[in-house]
Amino acid sequence: IPGDEWDETIIKDAFSQYANSFDPDYGGFSIAPKFPSPHNLIFLIRYGKSYNNPTALKMVETTLHYMRLGGIFDQIGLGFHRYSTDKRWLLPHFEKMLYDQAMLSMAYLEAFQMTGNVNYANVARDIYTYILRDMTHEDGGFFSAEDADSEGEEGTFYVWTEDELFLVLGQKIGKIMSRVYGFNKAGNFHDEATGQTTGKNIPFLSDNLQSNILNEFNLKKEELNSIIEESRNKLFYKREQRIHPLKDDKILTDWNGLMIASLSLAGKILNEQKYINAAEHATKFIKSNLTKSNGSLMKRYRIGKAGLSPHLDDYSFMIWGLLNLYEVTFKVEYLSWAINLMDIVIDDYIDENGGFFISSKNAEKLIVRSKDSYDSALPSGNSVAIMNLFRLGKITSNMEWIELANKSLRASTNQVKKSPMSFSHMLTAFMYDIKNPKELVIVSDGLNEDLMESIRMIRKVYSPNIVTLFKDISNSNDIEKIAPWIREHTLLDEKPTYYVCENFSCKQPTTNIRTVLNYLRE
Repeated sequence: IPGDEWDETIIKDAFSQYANSFDPDYGGFSIAPKFPSPHNLIFLIRYGKSYNNPTALKMVETTLHYMRLGGIFDQIGLGFHRYSTDKRWLLPHFEKMLYDQAMLSMAYLEAFQMTGNVNYANVARDIYTYILRDMTHEDGGFFSAEDADSEGEEGTFYVWTEDELFLVLGQKIGKIMSRVYGFNKAGNFHDEATGQTTGKNIPFLSDNLQSNILNEFNLKKEELNSIIEESRNKLFYKREQRIHPLKDDKILTDWNGLMIASLSLAGKILNEQKYINAAEHATKFIKSNLTKSNGSLMKRYRIGKAGLSPHLDDYSFMIWGLLNLYEVTFKVEYLSWAINLMDIVIDDYIDENGGFFISSKNAEKLIVRSKDSYDSALPSGNSVAIMNLFRLGKITSNMEWIELANKSLRASTNQVKKSPMSFSHMLTAFMYDIKNPKELVIVSDGLNEDLMESIRMIRKVYSPNIVTLFKDISNSNDIEKIAPWIREHTLLDEKPTYYVCENFSCKQPTTNIRTVLNYLRE
């Protein structure tokens, strides 16, 4: 039974809970083990932006900083391991999951956009280097995971003795890199069962690294950076000769949707075509291999075979990917596909009391159809469905979708009030709806380089609660069918024209990019 309407108290309560459980020394929101939980960080970045709260941002920045330094980040081969067994993010559980790479890269991208700190953009790039190199099927889909174990033991692939380091890099550079990566003779890596040191080291970076090592070895900053990069490459090639952990080469629709969402966001924020290409390639893979002729999805693909009934997550995450992909390419086909999938969700998964069931009404009948609303390692299918409904409602002006999103929020009111921290992505969706959401409509005769330059300026502004529509007047039928409210939007003086709107009522249209940027920063 739906509970009360939501109000901003719920958002503020969640923030207080995060503030109370935050580890000020190394970031994160528990003692140990520590999970990255990027959706919590995204909530806090947006909270910091919407409520002008520097504390929220400080919590995010501390966490992102120490995760990148720790052993939870694969310093040699890039990408993140699943979680850290200690509070300093040093000793990971070595498995690598596709969904962590997707969600963490989005958190680092939003932090980059919010702060302008280019280190965050570089971490996202490192994650994509790993994904595109090791986790991508030749036809474009993304593999699921890499195991923690190789040669029968956890972490063997990832750890080094100090002697191995000297063997690969030589004594002089080996000494420098031993300090850079926190190695020692006894090993910094403790056996999980006995707690004894093993002579093995897991590479991590320490906080005051640069200044100490520069003095100790009498180096300039640029010299040290190039030594680190060269050494990392040498160690990587050496490590490639080891027995690799098993790769789980299943291609899962839901996790691929997340990776498509992430790469599309990267294309938009970092202005990198290769990320957009990878997102489009993966989308094509899902279309060809995991979509039935009636438009419904399948759950997984492996070695030429697709199958299994889809769940809510498969639809929700895939729609997220398609919406992000539309906003970076402006190809209407991605938007129409997202809308078709949303229609299926509403037909097949809806609970009349609000929210959505995990399984379709067409799946084999269970005694109880369950729902999950709270986030775990990933945002829940329900919270992502709610965010998708808000976004699609603002794109299409279909108010029924926005009402449905609000009804779905009310279905979780009582649970959320008890434990707001467990619903960070749903809270992010609620914030998206109430904190100055805007619609930006760009009208032009085609997309030329000058217009793209203006669009790039717009994309530099961190305004997470915005939808952007592109109307090409020489071919506007498709987008007008989806968003009939932009029919009247025309060109001024034959120049690209911008309409900045809130709840579909627009300010004076303008051809001046500065005016647009000022509107967006309001």
